[in-house]
Amino acid sequence: MNSVMKQALTIAGSDSGGGAGIQADIKTMQANGVFATSVVTAVTAQNTVEVRDAAEIPHDLIRSQLEAVIEDFDISAVKTGMLASAGVIETVADFLSEKKPTSLVVDPVMISKSGYKLLADDAITSLRNRLLPLALVATPNLPEASLLSGFDINDKTGMREAAQKIQAMGAQTVIVKGGHAEFSLGTDILYDGETFHEFQAQNAYRKTVHGTGCTFSAAITARLALGEPLLVAVENAKYYVTRAIEHQLRIGAGHGPGNHFYFLTPSDYRTR
Repeated sequence: MNSVMKQALTIAGSDSGGGAGIQADIKTMQANGVFATSVVTAVTAQNTVEVRDAAEIPHDLIRSQLEAVIEDFDISAVKTGMLASAGVIETVADFLSEKKPTSLVVDPVMISKSGYKLLADDAITSLRNRLLPLALVATPNLPEASLLSGFDINDKTGMREAAQKIQAMGAQTVIVKGGHAEFSLGTDILYDGETFHEFQAQNAYRKTVHGTGCTFSAAITARLALGEPLLVAVENAKYYVTRAIEHQLRIGAGHGPGNHFYFLTPSDYRTR
């Protein structure tokens, strides 16, 4: 008899282009061996070129989704992505404060690659005060880490300083993602309140791929749901997202998506 599959939850916005947001989270979690459940916080109109519009889901409906999932599924790890506004953050933080998940990954989604604001300016305080203190790990990219810490990040020293400052806001662990900056290409820096750890991609790619941040945080969440220690989960998530970038899909005219199921082909499921 097969054992019960571990289950994880993503609380995030929908990407109509399918490469980021809740769609990327679900693909990533399933690819990493856990069953993905989801709570949609916002709907966006976007493709690989741009985000054209966005609207948040009513707060009572977000709460209803959260309650429905938690009542029926055995959730081992949770991640948050696009939360859009202070009201959404308060709704989610209130619920998570009650349920107290042991493994919460906070991806503080603030702005899209095309420059569209995905988090209202007045929501940053709520993110700092309500959500970060609940997080086992927060995963800001360089622009997000700069907004949260209050200073520009121009080198790896700045990444470490930002990680320390954000960790002091309450998150147990902070990973500042190097992204495509020349000074940190392929390198993420983790700080757990005592020690720094660097995670370097085996191959550093300058390709700008849509949804890499969502994919990385969702992969960490999945690996935590499987019971892996945090550093192992991050290392495995780093490997996974690097391979997804390496096998990126040539789709769309803008920042194309990674290949979440790079290890599968249609022939794997053909009738024999």
